[in-house]
Amino acid sequence: MSQELITGILIAVFAVSAIGLVLIGLWLMRNRQSVRKQGRISRFVTQDDEVEASQQSRQSSVSLPSVEDISNFRSWLNNLFANLSSEKLQIKISSAYWQITDVEFIIIRVVVTIVTFALAWLIFGSVLAGLFISVIAVILPPIFLDRAIIARQNKFQDQLLDVLVLIKGAVQSGYSLMQALDLAVNEVPPPASEEFGRLLHEVRLGISMEDALLNLSERMESDDLQIVITAVIINTQVGGNLSTVLESTIDTIRDRLQLFAEIRSLTSYSRYVGNFLSLLPFIAGLIIFVISPSYFDNLGTSIITQGIFVAALVLVIIGNIWIRQIIQIKV
Repeated sequence: MSQELITGILIAVFAVSAIGLVLIGLWLMRNRQSVRKQGRISRFVTQDDEVEASQQSRQSSVSLPSVEDISNFRSWLNNLFANLSSEKLQIKISSAYWQITDVEFIIIRVVVTIVTFALAWLIFGSVLAGLFISVIAVILPPIFLDRAIIARQNKFQDQLLDVLVLIKGAVQSGYSLMQALDLAVNEVPPPASEEFGRLLHEVRLGISMEDALLNLSERMESDDLQIVITAVIINTQVGGNLSTVLESTIDTIRDRLQLFAEIRSLTSYSRYVGNFLSLLPFIAGLIIFVISPSYFDNLGTSIITQGIFVAALVLVIIGNIWIRQIIQIKV
């Protein structure tokens, strides 16, 4: 590929980006109509934060785009690329409690991929370098999303027992379930307060309590929460003393947590051995390289040696996964 063609492609990419920025700026200046409330329930949950931010924005400098302008642009963008929407991705973003939609997440991935490809191409002067870094840019956002979901679910799991004790006490004092949930929202810190607040918001918007609880279970993916939701739904349908049901559920969760802690204690040595055996070949290779760097000289020329190294790496990975599966016991 000639240097002139490469330069022409880069100029075209930056020209399209510049034109897009200009069009976006003109659109923000000319469109100042009210925000249209559309989309899934998860978008309605964030409306209170946007209203507060809009009030603060009106008090600030007039030259900056207001929250209303940004909301208008986001609404237009989501309507334009509505075909990219995915219910599975919506649930994942809702589970991570990110203040973006699934369409915006896809657009951000595309823009970041194009920009990193162009920058890597300019900096390193190689198409392969641009492709390599752009592939990394494509892979990283879903990884960050999954890690955010797992971290949020773990925090919610740690708070669940305290929230249930608070709700049980409120119900025993004469509160209804909705009032007890509202008390928990005001008393407990995030993410439990945010998730139960979202549940209450969905119920007030017309969704049944059962469906709202199932949506919460789908977002958090917690076995303990599933036990609680099943007990509450059965109690709602059949009737009975809700405080007694919650008390027995709390005792069950406590027993599960105690059993889980004992299992982790008994399998801690196996986890340590598995990690140590997985790292041992790399540690040994590093020590050999420090003592005698010439030991690996034929690695770059011998196909047999390269095959052995690849086979050893695959076997180490398989062994680590195998050990993890052996010590993984569901409670």
